[in-house]
Amino acid sequence: MSRDGHHKKQRADHPYLAGNFAPVTTTSAPRRVEWSGTIPDELHGGMYVRNGGNPVSNADLGRDAHWFDGDGMLTGVWFDRAATGTTKPTPYFVNQFVLTDLCLSAFESDKLRTPILPSIATLVDPVARLVVVVWSIFRTAILVLLSHLPGSGQAIKRISVANTSILYHDGRALATCESGPPIRVQLPGLQTVGWFSGNRSEGEPLEDGVNGGPGFGGTGINSWMHEWTTGHPKVDPNTGELLLFHCNFLPPFVRYSAVPKDGTKSDSQLQARSKLLNAPVPGCSGGKMMHDFGVSKLHTVILDLPLSLSPFNMMKNQPVVAYEPEKPSRFGVFPRQDPTAVRWFETDGCCIFHTANTWDDLNSETEAVAVNLLACRLTSASVVFSAGNLVPPPHPHHKEPQDRKRISFFAKYDEDEDSKDLEKVPSNERTALLSDTHHLPKFGPPTPPLSEDDEEQCRLYYYRFDVSNTTSNIITHQYALSCIPFEFPTVAPQFEMSFARYIYGCSTSNASFGAALGKATKIDVLVKMDVQTLLERANASPPTTVTGCLDNRSVQEVIATTNVEDPIQAFKLPPKHFAQEARFVSRKAASSEDDGFLLFYVFDESQLDEFGMCKPDASSDLWVLDARDMQTVVCKIHLPNRVPYGLHGNWFTEEQIRNQRPVESLRSMPIEGNPTRWKKVKEVLIGALG
Repeated sequence: MSRDGHHKKQRADHPYLAGNFAPVTTTSAPRRVEWSGTIPDELHGGMYVRNGGNPVSNADLGRDAHWFDGDGMLTGVWFDRAATGTTKPTPYFVNQFVLTDLCLSAFESDKLRTPILPSIATLVDPVARLVVVVWSIFRTAILVLLSHLPGSGQAIKRISVANTSILYHDGRALATCESGPPIRVQLPGLQTVGWFSGNRSEGEPLEDGVNGGPGFGGTGINSWMHEWTTGHPKVDPNTGELLLFHCNFLPPFVRYSAVPKDGTKSDSQLQARSKLLNAPVPGCSGGKMMHDFGVSKLHTVILDLPLSLSPFNMMKNQPVVAYEPEKPSRFGVFPRQDPTAVRWFETDGCCIFHTANTWDDLNSETEAVAVNLLACRLTSASVVFSAGNLVPPPHPHHKEPQDRKRISFFAKYDEDEDSKDLEKVPSNERTALLSDTHHLPKFGPPTPPLSEDDEEQCRLYYYRFDVSNTTSNIITHQYALSCIPFEFPTVAPQFEMSFARYIYGCSTSNASFGAALGKATKIDVLVKMDVQTLLERANASPPTTVTGCLDNRSVQEVIATTNVEDPIQAFKLPPKHFAQEARFVSRKAASSEDDGFLLFYVFDESQLDEFGMCKPDASSDLWVLDARDMQTVVCKIHLPNRVPYGLHGNWFTEEQIRNQRPVESLRSMPIEGNPTRWKKVKEVLIGALG
């Protein structure tokens, strides 16, 4: 399927609409591809799938845009062995849009020049005029209303684009996004089945005893908001239980759901699980941009951070999404089945978009005495602004930097900033994701500056919450394990809710990227951290609380090390090659936790033209890296198309694909018919809205 338009002839000045961030316009059913190297046995019959935003309506390249915008597109490689037996799989490439209500409605009209939803960039822009924000929301409301009138093929009932992640629970592959419930897709063809309510998915056969009762949204006029679900649900690797939270801007702000796997019993060490839908989590401070959370075998950790998300912010002359660093970060820790027992732990303000690992410390009576959390901690909300090509507002506690320092994952400066050819930089280019913060205006009352080491960080950070103390909520440990930029973490799946010795993540080696691409963040380093060794060193010599860091080496120093026993290992991609988030796949009969492979998409930017745009025949690869030595690329799957830089992926085993639940119907693309009078009127209205 292809949706081509005149925009292909334009040049995008926005860094997240250019280069390999630009959306692709074609989809493909499973298509056989070539490879080099040796495909590991562990991949036979399975499938790697990655989700990401890929806007259907992309004609206006001068619009507000954000990396997190766009209709969900799933891109996968399926290692089929049905045709060749069990010894030699055949890889197939497949990519499909997630056919949400918004996606189907967008495909109905060629007059739609920009996405139906407001860009996140519009909602977070601190200098956006109120009338612009209100108009963007009003435009969305009109388009939603038009979709419910006669002549429309798809009514917009849910506003999720399902572009964030994908997971597997109880016979269903589910694509996710914060603005709606999960939506089921079918493997390996990636066809869309329908929305998952917590009870069943649309498109599934009706079953007695499974379909009754309200789902994630509950009942009532606000049920459509109550079903807004985290982009990162958790699935217990032992019990198959699905854990989710639902966040919106109305009290109680956060609700919590736990959906057990049908027909199974819980781990013998755990209490029997029962379904829990939309249980309020008391004590949340307001509507937040809440992306991820932590789950251990016994506890759940909710992140109530000072990044608010509420239309009521506009009444305070703030953007809909606003960072308030003077407010504390709050962590709500509660037993997995009892959110009413939440305990709130407070510390310095920060942003966390991804947790890496959560586990319990038990005493001799197997009672929990502490809950541990590893997360990618940012000292500012710069990613929210910079991913929309906006200049982040200055942190009120950040001092004016005097010297060039190490960069965070989401902030950059150019070493040759003063000597670059300004004629090659578009005059309307705003500071991009890796922008220099040296030239930002400094305003506001004088406040104590943060230390140099606490500015613009994105580090793997350790928290320990003491739950044995019944009178006080104390965070006994809080510090960074390393000062290198670290995001998009992954662990061996079987350790996701227990202590994982090894955490893998993404980093960047160079503070300077080509001006033709607007200097957007790109990943050229994958990192492996031996958390056990690092925590042992921290216990022997504890870092300073909050601002402390255990290992102060730079990325370049870590890359240069030849010590195979170093607790931090790095894999540097070749020049001009950039990766996406990696996913860990364990080796059969693994001899150690790290005995497995990392799967990730790679794009060679030598395929860009002189304007930073992808050439028509540009393509990507899927690389398979040995996760033990972090050096050996065991195979490369050569794809027929490029895979835009996206968000989160997952690995699905042959058994999971085989054990998917039955499907009665699939969502399909709209079929063009003879235009009715009302449809013509509707198209005129949509054309006027743009």
